[in-house]
Amino acid sequence: MILEIEDRKTKQLPRGLMHANVFRAPGEFGLEEKVIPHAGPGEAVIQVRLTTICGTDIHIVRGEYSVKSGLTIGHEAVGIIHELGPGVHGYRIGQRVMTGAITPCGTCEACLSGGLSQCGGPLGGWKLGNTIDGTQAGYVLIPHAQANLAIVPDELADEQVLLLSDIASTGFAAAERGHIKLGDTVAVFAQGPIGLCATLGARLLGASQIIAVDPDPARLRVAASFGATSTLSPAPDLADQIRALTGGRGVDTAIEALGTQETFENALRSLRPGGTLSSVGVYHGDLNLPVDAVGAGLADHTIVTTLCPGGKERMQRLMRLVTAHRIDLTPLLTHVFELEDIRRAYELFSSRAKGVLKIAIKVS
Repeated sequence: MILEIEDRKTKQLPRGLMHANVFRAPGEFGLEEKVIPHAGPGEAVIQVRLTTICGTDIHIVRGEYSVKSGLTIGHEAVGIIHELGPGVHGYRIGQRVMTGAITPCGTCEACLSGGLSQCGGPLGGWKLGNTIDGTQAGYVLIPHAQANLAIVPDELADEQVLLLSDIASTGFAAAERGHIKLGDTVAVFAQGPIGLCATLGARLLGASQIIAVDPDPARLRVAASFGATSTLSPAPDLADQIRALTGGRGVDTAIEALGTQETFENALRSLRPGGTLSSVGVYHGDLNLPVDAVGAGLADHTIVTTLCPGGKERMQRLMRLVTAHRIDLTPLLTHVFELEDIRRAYELFSSRAKGVLKIAIKVS
């Protein structure tokens, strides 16, 4: 269980103030009053309607990923345009929009080279809830708004598109970065929200065999509904079981979606020679590469890592999949909390109790 400071009771705030979930120190966070931001040139202020808690937020409040004290946490949101700064065109006040977890500028070397996630430097595209105030608040300031606000079609509900801002986009990107081709065999290690979306992404890309690995039977059932053709629980001979399922060959692509040494090694050992390990987990401490698992460096393996893609074009592309009924992410939203109950929401999400996958936080 995560320790938190006591949240202030939600009340009617004076004009110009909002409630925000603020990180203070490892194990200390909660609701505080903050001034509603104003939009400068190229910026927009969004009144948040729906946000979520991400696994990265848990790493932050535990002190496993360092951010500054006083930062508003969160990086996934659907909301209404409250204010537009000079230079932002094609939008209007009151429009419903979503913004990605990654908010690239669109003009730097990394962006113009296609590396939107790394805008301005390593991990630079991830600003919300990392280097600037995030989305678990009444309002959020969006930088480079022209590149990062995606208008939500009227026919789509907030809940249908919320997870496209990070979790779904990240999971799909892990599958895309894994170079999955039609008919490929894939193993996805860990069926949390990102792993489940990676499983769904593998299906969308045309994998013929998708092996989902997780110790939780409930999560394996969801994985099967998302396209997994086989499900396995972790075991000492897990890599051998996967090889048996692939006729002794190994998988073309292994996706590691947890961020532990054990899952990384199992993913590596399950690959065929020349296969790709797509790593999307967040690691802590040293990560060791076993020499035998890479054939003493001669097995022609490819190891890639992934950060959520950014920019409104990515979100528009994913919303088209929802509109076309190719994907339905609403089964992942297993619980709903009001912003005033953010403490209880964090407790539940970090405990993995009651079948929780993702939590929707209603803000306005």
